[in-house]
Amino acid sequence: MGGGTWIGPSRDDLSYLEELARQRIREGAQPTRRNVFISFATEDIKDVNMLRAQAKNENSEIEFNDWSLREPFDSKRAEYIKSGIKNRIEHSSVTLVYVSDHTADSKWVSWEIEESVKLDKGVIAVYKGDSPPKKLPKALLRIKAPLIQWTSEGIATAIDQAAV
Repeated sequence: MGGGTWIGPSRDDLSYLEELARQRIREGAQPTRRNVFISFATEDIKDVNMLRAQAKNENSEIEFNDWSLREPFDSKRAEYIKSGIKNRIEHSSVTLVYVSDHTADSKWVSWEIEESVKLDKGVIAVYKGDSPPKKLPKALLRIKAPLIQWTSEGIATAIDQAAV
């Protein structure tokens, strides 16, 4: 049998291990980027693109992976379009509905809300300005989704709370 005596880790070893532990704790504290599907009326594309840009800005509290459509599906076949949208909603944990004066009239927004609920996804609604539009999609009212004013902190918190 060996007759050596174990002294323990050196001071350098301990410093290394402490730094490694700190790094792991910092990594664990990083917020999780949520997969978000954005539902909106086509007329609101400029505002939605602004929201997308805000989520990419490093100084913004809003952080998510955008799973919504950049452009409408190039098809007249509703079932094909629904299949493509459903796939994107399935890969998301939250559906963010951008509400404006145009939203209540969009058949697609209502269908996307209903599909999100069927797929057991969290749903939130975001509006720009001082007050929400007077007319909201019926599906949104029925599920009593949180209605959030467009602020970085408000949207970030609502996404985290709605994530499944």
